Amino acid sequence: MIKITVDGRELEVDPTLTIIQAAAQNGIEIPHFCWHPKLTVSGNCRMCLVEIEKMPKLVISCATQVADGMVIKTKSEKVVKARNAVMEFLLINHPLDCPICDEAGECKLQDYTYKYSTGYSRFQEDKVHKPKRIELGPNIILDVERCILCSRCIRFSEEIAHQKVLTFTERGTHVVLTTFPGTQLDNPYAMNVVDICPVGALTNRDFRFKARVWEMSSTESICIGCARGCNTNVWVRNNEILRLTPRDNEEVNSSWMCDEGRVHSFKFVSSENRLNGPMIRKDGILVDVGWDEAISKVVSELHTYRKHEIAGISSPYSTNEDNYIFARFFKEVIGSKSFGFLPHTIPGADDDLLIRADKTPNSLGASLLRIPGENESSGIDHILKGISSGTIKVLYVLEDNIAADPRIAEILTNLEMLIVHSSTKNETTIRADVVLSASTFAEKYGTYTNFTGYVQRVRPAVAMIEQERAPDGMAMSRWDKFAARNDSWGKGNKRDARSSWRILAAIASAMGVKMKYASSEEVFKELVERVPAFKGLSYSKIGTHGAPIKKEFIKVSKP
Repeated sequence: MIKITVDGRELEVDPTLTIIQAAAQNGIEIPHFCWHPKLTVSGNCRMCLVEIEKMPKLVISCATQVADGMVIKTKSEKVVKARNAVMEFLLINHPLDCPICDEAGECKLQDYTYKYSTGYSRFQEDKVHKPKRIELGPNIILDVERCILCSRCIRFSEEIAHQKVLTFTERGTHVVLTTFPGTQLDNPYAMNVVDICPVGALTNRDFRFKARVWEMSSTESICIGCARGCNTNVWVRNNEILRLTPRDNEEVNSSWMCDEGRVHSFKFVSSENRLNGPMIRKDGILVDVGWDEAISKVVSELHTYRKHEIAGISSPYSTNEDNYIFARFFKEVIGSKSFGFLPHTIPGADDDLLIRADKTPNSLGASLLRIPGENESSGIDHILKGISSGTIKVLYVLEDNIAADPRIAEILTNLEMLIVHSSTKNETTIRADVVLSASTFAEKYGTYTNFTGYVQRVRPAVAMIEQERAPDGMAMSRWDKFAARNDSWGKGNKRDARSSWRILAAIASAMGVKMKYASSEEVFKELVERVPAFKGLSYSKIGTHGAPIKKEFIKVSKP
């Protein structure tokens, strides 16, 4: 460690750091556009200029390494004048698109204009006009006039996504960002350039013009698109998810997420196929019923059959809490050993960055809860053979569309009773005798275990008719506050669905086995006590960035 002085503060820092890194680690902000902690240094925006004693000129802090005894000034008169000049040059040809720009409210150029600009322009001539609404790829729209030439998108595409398709052409004020002839920005991580673009030059086609950032709530959660479990922020307006953006977590996804998860992993939450309450089949047709009637129907049917005639299929899409109560339900209430879960893996679909072949968020968690997977004793193959032979007459399916596989769909015709938990109408629910509407990952509290053994939490981003109790003492006032800004929350825009662990606990209690839990946190506390792999964990320890289970329980397959 060496000692440097920044704005009168003496700091001990790592000598391998640059000035901007050392300052950031000590809570000192140095404004910047082109520098990004996960990308190589470009040094072309000049916004991070600082003054160093005994050096005749200002230096860029993103490319200048610290040295012992260095005295740095980030707010001197000389630095302030330089920043004013940089901002003036950046704004000379920048269009006044703020009223229609998706980046408004989270734009570095806006923020720095307010903090570091002079507040007026000396430029009297016409601005240089450049192409607008350019389709760089299937998910990215480019407005070249807004580009400040920071090159972040170029460096990301080359260094992280390994797709060299972006470049600058022309010279001077006429420089434009574009793709090489015959190419487009279509790599699996292309939409990350929208997040790292400091202005509104690159926009997300799926989210474009849908909402302002100040109109949405942001909730920390994870992506459920694959076994990686990328950390995300869920952005909601009028009780509808409009976008997902990645959160930094070096143990899981660094600063990135894939386009598939960003665009497709949440659409089902507000889809036309969403279930809005439980259903029972009457005279061959599924009809809407109340929760009491649906639970009574399940209880009466389960009492009709012997335990060896009942089987259950859990879900690697469900939370640890849901899977744990499901396992308890079958072992202690039904008394059946015939339960398992169906893996959902696409061979060869993983890569060396984030994407996993396992397209479920919690297969490791389900395995750790002693729910057998495919080809394991008492697992899915055993259940399917039992259904085919007629020894299994009742199947209880937890949040998995197993009938999407035509082979399984055909086997299900042998059942006398099919009970399904689901959040949407699908191939399995249309065959069910009882459908219980389940909350999605964005509507409940709970945990998932990713493929490396990191246990991560989800929280409600979307309000329900019967809101789940907050597990950690978090005040529910934030719902009231945000509901006041989202009138549609009070106009039938909330779903009638419940967490699967709550539904199962209610059925168990009706069958004479008391399962009393006030919140998902209470379920997790019991899970931790009974399942060795989770020993020592708690919601507070998991926090916002997750916590690992014991290493001896993890078997990680390499990409």
